[in-house]
Amino acid sequence: MSAPASGGMPATVLVRGLERRFGNTTVLDRLDLSVGAGEFVALLGRSGSGKTTLLRTLTGLDPVQTGEVRVPAAQAVVFQESRLLPWKRVWENVALGLEGADARGRAEVALEEVGLGHRLAAWPLTLSGGEAQRAGIARALVREPSFLMLDEPFASLDALTRLRMQDMVGALWRRHRCAVLLVTHDVDEALLLADRAVVLDKGRIRASFPIALPRPRRHADPDFARLRAALLDALDVRAVDQAA
Repeated sequence: MSAPASGGMPATVLVRGLERRFGNTTVLDRLDLSVGAGEFVALLGRSGSGKTTLLRTLTGLDPVQTGEVRVPAAQAVVFQESRLLPWKRVWENVALGLEGADARGRAEVALEEVGLGHRLAAWPLTLSGGEAQRAGIARALVREPSFLMLDEPFASLDALTRLRMQDMVGALWRRHRCAVLLVTHDVDEALLLADRAVVLDKGRIRASFPIALPRPRRHADPDFARLRAALLDALDVRAVDQAA
């Protein structure tokens, strides 16, 4: 039986006592983290806090030196860049690696789901930044992951596109209900999307905040503002700095 995650849910992802060192530098220091089945967790932290190393470990790119890491085989990652192959059409990028005669049909369904049904045969270089990220999300979802990792997927987008993408990802998560780990520097993004926000500092969990706000969430909600202030404080950032 899986160990419980936050809220008593069975853990889809379980990290216990994880350590990662590079020479004399400790990047992950006896880290404990769990993500429950269907839970959306946002991971925040300053540059150098260990977020990227943790993500690489969860994807299997970095070895587990000390500790325990359990992740499902059915996992997918959406990166900050879409990483589409320019010599393959959009549907071919989404279907890449899929087996079976229905690979194209599955890719088309996934692209319809992210609003790109009209760009199936487009070349990646003709897509806008937001469209390219939508294709990257479709490529992840077509694999029907039980664990989805989002590595700052909206960081390179303009503000309006970013808001639309956040809404879309929230809707997709509610539909698919896979466990999600979102790595972000954006406190508002974490509060808009996640069930729980976790602050990583010097390779350890510094703070964990359940986010029990009703959806859809609004910046004007006093509880939103209260959680935002608490998260900024845990990140050692004053509220005025976030708006600067």
